[in-house]
Amino acid sequence: MPALLHKHRNILDFALSSLVRRKARALALLGVYALVVAVLASLVFFVQALKRDAGVLLEGAPDMVVQRLVAGRHDLVPMAWAQDVAALPGVRRAAPRRWGYHYDPATGANFTVLAQAPGTVPEGAAILGAGVARVLQVKRGQLITLQTCRRQPLLLAVQDILPPASELATADLVLVPPDTFQALFELPEGQATDLVVEVANPRELETLAAKVAAAFPGARPILKREILRTYEAIFDWRGGMVTVAGLMAVLAFLILAWDRASGLSAEERREIGILKSVGWDTADVLALKVWEGCAVSLTAFLAGVLLGYAHVFLFAGKLFEPALRGWSVLYPSHRLLPHIDPFQLAVLFFLTVVPYTLATVVPSWRAASADPDAALRS
Repeated sequence: MPALLHKHRNILDFALSSLVRRKARALALLGVYALVVAVLASLVFFVQALKRDAGVLLEGAPDMVVQRLVAGRHDLVPMAWAQDVAALPGVRRAAPRRWGYHYDPATGANFTVLAQAPGTVPEGAAILGAGVARVLQVKRGQLITLQTCRRQPLLLAVQDILPPASELATADLVLVPPDTFQALFELPEGQATDLVVEVANPRELETLAAKVAAAFPGARPILKREILRTYEAIFDWRGGMVTVAGLMAVLAFLILAWDRASGLSAEERREIGILKSVGWDTADVLALKVWEGCAVSLTAFLAGVLLGYAHVFLFAGKLFEPALRGWSVLYPSHRLLPHIDPFQLAVLFFLTVVPYTLATVVPSWRAASADPDAALRS
């Protein structure tokens, strides 16, 4: 065993020196390889970080949201439902929630306006999400103008701006007092957009959801885990779209790797001929080519992973941001928290390093089996 290790260490040293002698070609291949790995690594890191951050933010979401469907469409919920739902065994709290979408013609953005409990936000004031403040270009203490449903301007003072850490969920949010919300939307008295429900025992959620659906016609209970699953499905779907483009790049690179390995230069063929003439057998030459491929692939993998990490967590994934977060006039400027899943790294390794190695084994074997006299004469 020590002799075998010593032999392969010498072969690895010779492989590295061969790559250094052909450094221009090796660097070109390494650059393309690292770029392909960086694209796929960025995609994996971006999607997983978004899903993780969405899960952290949704930890504070209500256990259940109750909507009302009329003719299969979302409709207003009677506020009286809140008392009846709160009376169910196991329900800790049930409260109506009034919110709606407000289109701002000046910026072309849609805001989510949410009515707060009386006294939370002063009359004539509003609390803005960081995305809204950025689009409207306002700061704390300045005034904004919203248009009511009667096309009348409504002046509001910016009392506060929500912290950037919550921007993934609150970028488009505008918090207003109840009277301001009513002036904007004029909802019918005794009606709310939906109900938020908190339960004492999370294991009873499905049972309580079934009771709510049975007790109220048209009621549609939505559990917190279903909301999280929807977010994950959206991110996976968007990530899959980008993955298709990334796999096309991988396929193109594998074709390049096959062409590179099978189309040996005259210098490489002469090198193989010299090695075989001085006593190297086919297995040794094949080991040399495999070690060359491993050196290139592992270096490119590490470089690509580092580039992908920097792209996502240092530069906020600017290349993938519109595709994965969704295009809009107003979308979050959220710095993702660094998070790497070892399983995802292993999947990325097998998607990039293993196909490259397999793509070079057969051409390398053909090169190693070449006749030394023919190689020296080429």
